[in-house]
Amino acid sequence: MNTSRRDVLKLAGAALASTAFPSIIVPNRAFAGINSDTLKVGLIGCGGRGSGAAMQALKADSNVVLHALGDIFPERFDTCLEGLRKVHGDKVKVDNERKFVGFDAYQKVIDSGVDVVLLATPPFFRPLHLEAAINAGKHIFCEKPVAVDAPGIRKVMELAKVAKEKNLSLVSGFCWRFHEPKRAVFGKINDGSIGEVMSIYNTYYTGGAWNFPRQTGWSDMEFQLRNWMYYTWLAGDHIVEQAVHSIDMMSWAMGDVLPVSAVGTGGRQVRVDPLFGHIFDHFAITYDYPNGAKGFHFSRQQENTERSYLVETFGTKGRAMANCSRPTHKIEGQNPWEYSGVQNDMYQTEHNELFASIRNSKPINNGEWMANSTMIAIMGRMAAYTGKKITWEDAMKSTEKLGPDSVNFETPIPKIEVARPGFTPFI
Repeated sequence: MNTSRRDVLKLAGAALASTAFPSIIVPNRAFAGINSDTLKVGLIGCGGRGSGAAMQALKADSNVVLHALGDIFPERFDTCLEGLRKVHGDKVKVDNERKFVGFDAYQKVIDSGVDVVLLATPPFFRPLHLEAAINAGKHIFCEKPVAVDAPGIRKVMELAKVAKEKNLSLVSGFCWRFHEPKRAVFGKINDGSIGEVMSIYNTYYTGGAWNFPRQTGWSDMEFQLRNWMYYTWLAGDHIVEQAVHSIDMMSWAMGDVLPVSAVGTGGRQVRVDPLFGHIFDHFAITYDYPNGAKGFHFSRQQENTERSYLVETFGTKGRAMANCSRPTHKIEGQNPWEYSGVQNDMYQTEHNELFASIRNSKPINNGEWMANSTMIAIMGRMAAYTGKKITWEDAMKSTEKLGPDSVNFETPIPKIEVARPGFTPFI
């Protein structure tokens, strides 16, 4: 993912530079219980990702305010609000009594009178927070991934149906689906420009990630929460938390047809210090599809290695390229083509379309495909961790629940060992 998404100060500059706004239409007051022309936003998770989402939400509509914040670490509030106020000024209307701290902060934000919630906590919490927001009738921006295990995915799929029944917008943080060059190239793939898709090669090769050394007074739980990316129960491993973007585009190229099975490998080759939890630092997964097509996924988080972030799709009539590192979106073969249109800010487009859907009473629901894309990544992790062939049916029926039923700073940390292919069981 673009690191600027994690840096609220850089986002502030980007927000000032961009000028794209959706058309504003007077809302239908009967739509999903909204009774005011001013849309109130609540942010749940005030780190860099959440701060960026709030930045874009406030820009997406001329009559929207930030109403409430929630996080388990209160020191994040000041950094978040400083960046937002530099750009949005009096659109930031968060009084001290609407800065909610603790593991129940999400519910307090939802109950504070907001119309839209932005969910940007570690992925483990996503099904719980989605459930609370949908039950309360709120529109939602939901960061990816949407869960870390199959029970969580099954829950999200149920919730997506409820959101549809309630006419709620549920917009996903799978940002490339909102990128105009990607929409163009994958649209052509889905329309048959390269014929029948037979193989897809996708990568997410990157360097390391941030970490926070342990401080005096931190419990084991607090240490893991502050370094959540390195714990499978919180993040799903980097194939689920980060490289899922490439897997989502692979699924997009297949028209969101689900894979039949997956086999693969992975391991912890470079990043072996206990500081980095128990996740792998590389994966290689092969997915089999119903028509005989294969998807080849490769990802790693290793310093001083070659970077690559792309999707190449091979069909019976040609080859399509979508490169996330360079502005390359083209088709070679019987129907050659190269994208030459706008290069939009996909993060902003996510929110523009979310708020326009609320104003126009035409809810967007990304629930099914965002859950499926997350599950394809989880399925790949299962294959790598166990060393076994994992079918989609078996993956979806998995009863493995990675985290505890409830969490506080004194909750005993889940006992998860580094996976060993051939020894780690499929559950």
